[in-house]
Amino acid sequence: MAQRTRKTIFISLLFFFFFFIFMLSGTMAQDFCVGDLSGAQTPAGFPCKKVAQVTVSDFVFSGLAKAGNTSNIIKAAVTPAFVNQFPAVNGLGISAARLDIAPGGVVPLHTHPAASEFLVVTQGTIAAGFITSSNDVYYTTLRKGDAMVFPQGLLHYQINAGGVTAVAIVSFSSPSPGLQITPIALFGNDLPSALVEAVTFLDDAEVKRLKKVLGGSG
Repeated sequence: MAQRTRKTIFISLLFFFFFFIFMLSGTMAQDFCVGDLSGAQTPAGFPCKKVAQVTVSDFVFSGLAKAGNTSNIIKAAVTPAFVNQFPAVNGLGISAARLDIAPGGVVPLHTHPAASEFLVVTQGTIAAGFITSSNDVYYTTLRKGDAMVFPQGLLHYQINAGGVTAVAIVSFSSPSPGLQITPIALFGNDLPSALVEAVTFLDDAEVKRLKKVLGGSG
C-alpha cells in the first residue's frame, strides 16, 4: 500500500513538473525582441521594446543603400546594421553591414571577437583572406557574386583589387560582432613605444611613425 502511494505521488509530481515546464516555455517564447536602446546592454542583448510600441518600421533598415565615406586613411568605409543601428536584430544572432573600398583602399587585419562573417561582393573586385590560429593562410580574389566566410575571432582583411570602388554586403552571426583592428590596437594607443617595439620587433623610428599616423602616443 505504501509503495503504491509513493508511486502515485511520484507520478503526480512528474505530471506537475512537465506541466510547469510547458507553461513556462509558453510564456518565455517570443517571436522577436526589438531592442530598447534606452536600457542597459547585457551579454544577452538589450531589453525588449514593448510589443505595443513596435511598428513595421522597426524591422526595416535603409542604411545599406547609401555608399560610405571612403575619404580616410584606409580609403574604406563600413556602414553597420548592428543592434545599435538596427534594434530589430536584438536577440536574433544576426546583423549586417555594407563595405565600400575605394581604389587603393584596404580594410586592415582585424577580428570580430563575437561573430563569424559572411561576405558577398556586389561590385568590383576584392582580395580577401584570413589567418588561422595555427598560422595557416587562406586568401583569394573575389569578384561580383562571389562570397567568402571568415570564421569567428580570426584575423582577416579585404583589399580593393580593381580600378573601381568595390562594394560588399557582409552578414554576421551576432547582433554585436565586435571589432578590433590590429594596426590601431598596436599603434593607436598610449602604450609606451619601447613596449610596442618589444612585442612587434619594429625599430623605434617605425613605431613612432606608425603611432603618429594612427593617433597613438607614448
